Amino acid sequence: MLLGVAACRSEYEQILESNDIDEKYNAAFTYFNAGKYTRSTQLFESLTMLTNGTERHDTVLFYLGLSNYSYQDYYTAETNFDQYLSFYPQGAFAEQADFLRIDCLYRSTLRYELDQTPTYTAITAMGEYLQDHPVGANADIIRHRMEELGERLDRKAFENARLYYKMEDYKAARVALKNILKDDADNVFREEILYYSAMASYKFAENSVPSKRKERYLVFQDDYLNFIGEYPESDHRKELDGLYEKVKEK
Repeated sequence: MLLGVAACRSEYEQILESNDIDEKYNAAFTYFNAGKYTRSTQLFESLTMLTNGTERHDTVLFYLGLSNYSYQDYYTAETNFDQYLSFYPQGAFAEQADFLRIDCLYRSTLRYELDQTPTYTAITAMGEYLQDHPVGANADIIRHRMEELGERLDRKAFENARLYYKMEDYKAARVALKNILKDDADNVFREEILYYSAMASYKFAENSVPSKRKERYLVFQDDYLNFIGEYPESDHRKELDGLYEKVKEK
């Protein structure tokens, strides 16, 4: 059995070191179809130089990326697909390579608490994809993922601002929350942002020195009216109604 394994390995290494394009090309697909992506990757990578300038080159470049993608090496696969598109922007695999490149970027994004630079990169690439392939086979998937990533960015902005509220820095919380809506009025957490803005203005007024409270309660009343104007049926309505009635009595 050990001799058989050694012989098999020797055969693969022999093919890898060979300049026989047909043998190496066929072996690469044999390993790829068998799910042996490490070996198919090495063979396709070796073939990139041998097939440069031939009709097989675009296929080799695409399957090099697909091998790395199937092996879940998304960082390398994204680079491979990007290289394919730079060589063959109108190639037979161009749209699929573009989608898989974006899928690699999507898989590289991080949860909202972490750095969102990869998310911005993925969203930009998705927008470009939809410009080029507005009715492509994967357009709906891209749109759905753009919405998902957009919501992730919205949540990060909201949670960063709400952190001031949790720290009981109510003045900073209201400013940060209002700034979100200045930059992005359609933030998916708009209801929560307006709720916490109102709560922050109320608590800021409540904790103020007596001489400042009346003026600052007016800010809360404005925030309250803005909130119920947009979300009259909100689950937060009862709580804010109670605070509003309490403030009117003061």
